[in-house]
Amino acid sequence: MALKETDKAAETPSLLDVARARLSRRQFLSGAGTLGLAAAAGPLLSACANESTALTFEPIAHVLDETHHVARGYSARVLARWGDGVTAGAPPFDPRDQTGAAQAAQFGFNCDFIGYLPLSDDASSGPAAHFASNNSRHGILCVNHEYVSLRLMHPGLASSAEAAAAATAERVAAEMAAVGVSIIEIADRGNGFEIVNGSSFARRIHASTPMAITGPARGHKRMQTPDDPAGETVLGTMANCSGAITPWGTMLTAEENFHVNFICDPASLPDALAAEKANAARMGIEADTRMSWHRYHPRFDMENAPMEPNRFGWIVEIDPYDPAAMPKKRTAMGRFKHENAAIIAEPGKPVVAYMGDDEAGEFLYRFISKSNFDPASRAANMDLLEDGTLYCAQFAKDGTGRWLKMAAGEGPLVPANRIQDAADVLIDARRAARLLEATPMDRPEDAEVSPVTGKIYVALTSHNSRREKIPASSRGPNPYGHILEILPPGEDGGRDHWADHFTWNLFIEAGDPSAGDDAMKPAYGGVIDPSGWFANPDNLAFDPKGRLWIATDGANDFGIADGLWAVVTEGEGRAVPRAFFACPRGAEACGPCFTPDGRTLFVAVQHPADETGSTFDNPSTRWPDFDPALPPRPAVVVITKDDGGAVGG
Repeated sequence: MALKETDKAAETPSLLDVARARLSRRQFLSGAGTLGLAAAAGPLLSACANESTALTFEPIAHVLDETHHVARGYSARVLARWGDGVTAGAPPFDPRDQTGAAQAAQFGFNCDFIGYLPLSDDASSGPAAHFASNNSRHGILCVNHEYVSLRLMHPGLASSAEAAAAATAERVAAEMAAVGVSIIEIADRGNGFEIVNGSSFARRIHASTPMAITGPARGHKRMQTPDDPAGETVLGTMANCSGAITPWGTMLTAEENFHVNFICDPASLPDALAAEKANAARMGIEADTRMSWHRYHPRFDMENAPMEPNRFGWIVEIDPYDPAAMPKKRTAMGRFKHENAAIIAEPGKPVVAYMGDDEAGEFLYRFISKSNFDPASRAANMDLLEDGTLYCAQFAKDGTGRWLKMAAGEGPLVPANRIQDAADVLIDARRAARLLEATPMDRPEDAEVSPVTGKIYVALTSHNSRREKIPASSRGPNPYGHILEILPPGEDGGRDHWADHFTWNLFIEAGDPSAGDDAMKPAYGGVIDPSGWFANPDNLAFDPKGRLWIATDGANDFGIADGLWAVVTEGEGRAVPRAFFACPRGAEACGPCFTPDGRTLFVAVQHPADETGSTFDNPSTRWPDFDPALPPRPAVVVITKDDGGAVGG
């Protein structure tokens, strides 16, 4: 008998359920806004904070105003902003006369993930030598552009409804060129990083860039469209959220909320496409959208191209060292609303990638490649992500967990449940994970692995539903979010990321200790500074010393600016955050990224002035230019310590 998906979803406990049961069993008490969760799961490593890992900067106060702020003794300078030239011959930025051709040569909108790849001082070096150089003064910066904010990108718009009504072919062309990826060359010649104009590495990748489909879904009937009957090539990438730099020197960009660019009127699709209707609904594709791309490009309307959405929601691999290389969509890593892909690679072993699906009630995933990593051969690693096995996470109330293999023909992943082959598992990864009873989570976003301890940290942003089967912490609702700590088996940094089991712990439950009742109290590792609390952790990054940096998205809702907080994960001061950087109002912090020497930190400031009533013509801030002739502009900021030391101390 076929298993009913809705029944299985109702039976599967969420991380909220298992966390509550576990906390009750261990009888944790909250105290004055702090909770001793540090030792809640399994033995921790004995490493402790010392002079080299302690955070020494003076925390900034909570703020919420028109500009950015950084800790005393540091400088934050704008490096690249929306509309700046990227490729040779890029026209000057003219926000009141935007075209697709101009934007395709300029820095995109709403920057997110940032990845740094070093360049050797020897210009004749090949990609492997460049990457191995570890040069922290000269490199390639890869920047994602997640989406466009219509009211802030175009003049004369006061609402989404007005934006839809005012759409033109040229405006849509500019929007499609404003998403994707910008690749720029940067160098520090003694006065801080600057963009290298005319670089041979400079490149814009956007919603119309040809890309190869690789892996098990390549050529599958559910990937075939009128424009691509073979199902092997797709135009573009979009909704590019976070990502990763691989150990072989490529960039991974994650396709997340691509659904907003599509429409699907279920009545327009025949009964034979019932599975695709359900698939579209599961991804959030509806009969209406704030975007207007489908008016000028029929592939974004499922009535014209019912399989086109299946070609988005993947991890895309790009070789920034080779501007002529076609990007590749890695279907073996599954299709969902990817936040990022954190890569683990050890010589002679398969590569591991941890990935979150950024939506309430969705899942955490792990991918293991079929072939092994060879640190001596970049060429041998370039297609490691083409084939492998996908897993989903299941958490138990005793603080343990396991990885469930997602293989067609095994368990419930069979034809009786509309799964015929591996491509069905990957295209419908959400449904497959639900059938396997993976644990529904609270918007699992960025997953990152400590370079020191090998532990995995997952940002779970928030969810305000009071339904018991959605949020993923000991609280419900959970408006503040939290950070999960996962421990693969092993000690002293020798973690077995290939094992089928793990232990887990709530590292931080975010929020304001002075607000809410006892059920809503946050949990930090000790007494925090007045500005030490944050809300809605989103992106995570480790610096070279193994300290965790937390970027937030949604703190504005609680009267403070989004920004960056830093924290040590072991020893004295564990899980006690310190505020380091604050965004201008309406913006979120994204993509924190360090140079190899830890002396430079890049941060993306996304959607400044994105507040109710704020528009291109009348924004709540005109950051970063503060020019009355210019709108607010998303930008990458470069942060350095004034004495030239490591960021964070």
